[in-house]
Amino acid sequence: MEREQIQHLSLSKLATFENHPFRVAQDEDFQKLVESIKENGVLIPAIARPKGEGYELIAGHRRKLAAAIAGLDTIPVLVRELTNEQAVIAMVDSNVQRENILPSEKAFAYKMKLEAIKRLPGRPKENGAQVGHHYLGKKSIDLLADNSTDSRNQIQRYIRLTELIPQLLQMVDEKRMAFNPAVELSYLPEEQQVVLLSAMEAEQATPSLSQAQKLKALSNDGTLDEAAILAVMQEQKANQKEQVRIPYDKVKAIIRKDLNPKEMEEFILKAVADYQKKLIRQQQNRDAR
Repeated sequence: MEREQIQHLSLSKLATFENHPFRVAQDEDFQKLVESIKENGVLIPAIARPKGEGYELIAGHRRKLAAAIAGLDTIPVLVRELTNEQAVIAMVDSNVQRENILPSEKAFAYKMKLEAIKRLPGRPKENGAQVGHHYLGKKSIDLLADNSTDSRNQIQRYIRLTELIPQLLQMVDEKRMAFNPAVELSYLPEEQQVVLLSAMEAEQATPSLSQAQKLKALSNDGTLDEAAILAVMQEQKANQKEQVRIPYDKVKAIIRKDLNPKEMEEFILKAVADYQKKLIRQQQNRDAR
């Protein structure tokens, strides 16, 4: 039978959950949490389980860090006896529905929870897929989807992201590469992803969905080499190239307001060209002295 009780535990006794996939962003909301804790303390207990001579945090990593910054030595913690599988499931469930979660966080969280569900007692293997009669005969991925806002297929797509090299996954998190192309690229072996990353940097572009699918097909055929990767990336449309954007409020004071966007572009390009010529003349004058 599960035993639980609320205790005030020292922050030093609370270890971070092993392979915790969620980051603690010290953004504006986090700073508000710090101020709230300074004024009112930690109102919602964290959740932890006994581990070794201390405790492993299940939920409450943000509260722990905020409490430390606020100058607290202890926080209230709901202590539960949990198996490894139960701990993973509880950790994911307490975090995965929060706002502003990164694709990489959701990807690794779903992967961890799926593996934990597969290891739960009473889930015998049947035709290579994890099922169990007391789970209504459902596969593990379906059980995961039942308790998620994402569909079965979408969860599988998220988990595919864990196969990306860190640099490509970071681009997904930073919204420099779209989700669906990234899923397709996850099927490329690591060495091909590394070559692709170099090609992306050279072309200053990321693959479209159709390009990512082409790269995946070539990889499956065994014909994806450096030359093929570069050839696909050079198909990139001009409007997908990285562009320099200047907010209008930064130039409106020096550009006539009656100009349309095309005329504004021509005005700025001419101004830059004239300025470049001026710099060249100045350099030539200095060299002539």
